[in-house]
Amino acid sequence: MDDLVNTENFRSGMVAIVGPPNAGKSTLMNQLLGQKISIVTPKAQTTRNRIHGVVNGEGYQMVLVDTPGLHTPDQPLNREMVRIALESLAEVEAILFLLDASLLVKEIKGKEESLRGYLDNKDVPVFLVLNKIDRIDRERLLPVIGRYTTIFPFQAIVPVSAKSAENIPVLVDEIYKVLPVGPRFFSEDIPTDATERFLVGEIVREKVFLLTGQEIPYSTAVVVDSFVEDSDRITIHASIVLEKASQKGIVIGKGGRKLKNIGIAARRDIEKLVGAKVVLKLWVKVKKNWTHNSSFLKELGL
Repeated sequence: MDDLVNTENFRSGMVAIVGPPNAGKSTLMNQLLGQKISIVTPKAQTTRNRIHGVVNGEGYQMVLVDTPGLHTPDQPLNREMVRIALESLAEVEAILFLLDASLLVKEIKGKEESLRGYLDNKDVPVFLVLNKIDRIDRERLLPVIGRYTTIFPFQAIVPVSAKSAENIPVLVDEIYKVLPVGPRFFSEDIPTDATERFLVGEIVREKVFLLTGQEIPYSTAVVVDSFVEDSDRITIHASIVLEKASQKGIVIGKGGRKLKNIGIAARRDIEKLVGAKVVLKLWVKVKKNWTHNSSFLKELGL
């Protein structure tokens, strides 16, 4: 049977994962997929582009849309990130609005107006997903659930831990109920529509996030300059692009040690991704104020 042919009871649909920075959207997406597609770091605003992940189950396929965090934009890069996230809400059959439950139990009030602003006038089911319940006393979660049931007509409120997978099957069951009958969007063996070159760039950027200080990550872009497949290896040349010359020393490190460690960590993950030996060569370049450069942002897919 052709995977893309509709069947009478098969369900499929696009599901957006949205919410503020650092709520765990990429971790949730990777957990639902059962593999790592979106990069994950402890720092907020890691995701910049809209990434699709494909989840296949018994009688259904859901295409997840991981989006940049919703925040108040203060420069062109941030404005593009928020635009991408909000545009995703117009193209889906369901919305997962993710909030960090460990923060909400400390301050229940004060979040409602911004939430209503993002979700009002949406004609699709919206699920409130309260993430990181592994970090809190569950009894403290009940007042949060009670309050949010009164401020927006959520399809359901589902507490989860994206990290440990607690209640993830419950969330999947709830999403399945609202998926319309329809054919697969992708064959079962395709976990994402992102290219290998894009994912390689994201892996390198993740390692820069994880191995450098607070200032560097948000001024970092990664451009894959070449991706050459031979019979026994894949050779990749990539540029780490910074905004200021003063940042180069931080990324390169003493004697090139920091850049070497970034390359080693990235190469390991890339080899898992492509299933082959990888030669990764990294360069550090400066493109002054690139986060304000609209033409360069377009090159990055933003």
